[in-house]
Amino acid sequence: MSITIKDVAKKAGVSPSTVSRVLSNHPRISRETTRKVKEIMEELGYHSNIMARSLVSNKTYTLGMILPRPAEELFQNQFFAENIRGITTQASRNGYDLLMTAGHSEQGELEAVTRLVKGRRVDGVILLQSRKNDPIIHFLKKEAFPFILIGHNREDEDILCVDNDNVQAAFDATQHLISQGHERIGFVSGPPNLTVSLDRLEGFRQAMDASGLHVLPEWIVEGEFLQESGYRAMSFFMNLPERPTALVVVDDLVTFGVLRGLNELGFKVPDDLSLVSFNNIALAELSSPPLSSIDIGIYQLGYMASQQLIRSIQGDKPQQMCVIVPHRLIVRESSLGQKNKRS
Repeated sequence: MSITIKDVAKKAGVSPSTVSRVLSNHPRISRETTRKVKEIMEELGYHSNIMARSLVSNKTYTLGMILPRPAEELFQNQFFAENIRGITTQASRNGYDLLMTAGHSEQGELEAVTRLVKGRRVDGVILLQSRKNDPIIHFLKKEAFPFILIGHNREDEDILCVDNDNVQAAFDATQHLISQGHERIGFVSGPPNLTVSLDRLEGFRQAMDASGLHVLPEWIVEGEFLQESGYRAMSFFMNLPERPTALVVVDDLVTFGVLRGLNELGFKVPDDLSLVSFNNIALAELSSPPLSSIDIGIYQLGYMASQQLIRSIQGDKPQQMCVIVPHRLIVRESSLGQKNKRS
């Protein structure tokens, strides 16, 4: 015979409605009561009937997540794995499951989101990337459907989001290279339709302008968040008549391609070219040489996104529309060449 809410309530010495509130993470239930009820659930082997809960509450207790294109970017880049780990940890703690979907094109992504929303298969949606003029955002706003953006929208500040100050982060990365004595600094960017690419490029330009340093147009190269983009950039950069002595690279994965290209061309880091990157994934410290990288709190971005969205679903009014996760520069060997050569 299956265990019911009434069985749990009787054993815990509370009402069945209190058990229901514990299951829905009601904010008015004390931590002590929540702990006690959950211990009894585990002791009795109780598992909530999600279908029944959904019928009563009109909720699915599921969050939708839109995977970015291209697919190879998702599986190659540790950013997304760590980001998703933060999302699932917080969602699980609040009794929510995660439903992931993707599309092979922008239209395909929109159709996938439309199915989730119109079919009421999820209670809210997490977008892992911020793009200019994103039709998914327009659709979700039109439907008044709960969603959160990891990143921020340049056209609309009235969107729930979690982000870094990527302009300041890029400024700090560039300023570090300037402090090492570099004056010719280039930038390897991501896709120009992504807000993170635009913000980091803006921060780079601001730092160069603040120090009175000129940036040649050919010192800025755009690509995807893939190793191959960094690899291709090197054959271009290192054949310039006046090439940079240092680079700010938009993402650690791209920087691994930069290192591979430099190695094949016979150049050494940081002797011939210094590098600072972003994300500080686990492999950054293990690369050769170890990468100087901006730690953006990848796990925290996902964790906070999940937390803020669930609060929104539960009807809590956000104190601020966009939560900013702090960043910090982790200095390693890849950016410590120029000053040492001058001394």
